[in-house]
Amino acid sequence: MADNTFWLREDIAGLIGGENPFDFFSKLEGEVFRALDFRRTFAVELGNKRYFVKHHSGSSVGEILKNLLQLRLPIISAENEILAIKKLTAEGITVPTIAAYGRRGLLPNAIESFIVTEDVGTQENLEDITRNWSNKAPAFSEKISLIQKVSDIGARMHNSGICHRDFYLCHFMVPFVAEGQGENRLILIDLHRALVKKHLGQRWIIKDIAGLYFSAMGIGLNRRDLFRFIKMYSGKTLRVALEKEATFWQKVERRALKMKEKHS
Repeated sequence: MADNTFWLREDIAGLIGGENPFDFFSKLEGEVFRALDFRRTFAVELGNKRYFVKHHSGSSVGEILKNLLQLRLPIISAENEILAIKKLTAEGITVPTIAAYGRRGLLPNAIESFIVTEDVGTQENLEDITRNWSNKAPAFSEKISLIQKVSDIGARMHNSGICHRDFYLCHFMVPFVAEGQGENRLILIDLHRALVKKHLGQRWIIKDIAGLYFSAMGIGLNRRDLFRFIKMYSGKTLRVALEKEATFWQKVERRALKMKEKHS
């Protein structure tokens, strides 16, 4: 993305009029979901439609250095989320629809950016849906369907060079669909930390899958369910996946267990 650019969908442009979009979204108020020193996420009504706005106003040099010293990629703008949404959309993965975005500035600590996405509508997330599975098992067909959908999203995302970096059950939304109106499609959200690369290193894939496994540890999945995920995600027979990718899946399990220990 250029150092000073923005794009507004026609309906959003009409609502803003001739005002500078950076100024418009920086001063806009709404239902706040996250408010950090340099990033604010909030929901607003624009033209009788609900949107989510993420406004980045830069970052401190200290915070950038802190992340780099911890071998973490600092989040300095909305650019990664914009790129990830565009690429995932092209891959056929359902993500929030972008209505506007912009970025200006050169220095990493002084980049201002925003992204506006449509509200995905009335829904639940997979963490909520699966919370009581350990006490009340779901229908077998429902469980298999969700494992297949999550594994398919993960595989297509990683094969396209994207690491979510917050790949947890709570970031899969399930919109309510009226009976007879078609099958629910999972919507992948919260991509502000997404890493977009031409070729994704295995350590990033391990990070994502371990995070997903960690978030699903308490919902009552059995070993057969885990094997189903491995088979569906890898696109191989279980025997081939476990033989040829044993080291990968061992690393996933070790990392997930470390996450569990850390959060115990």
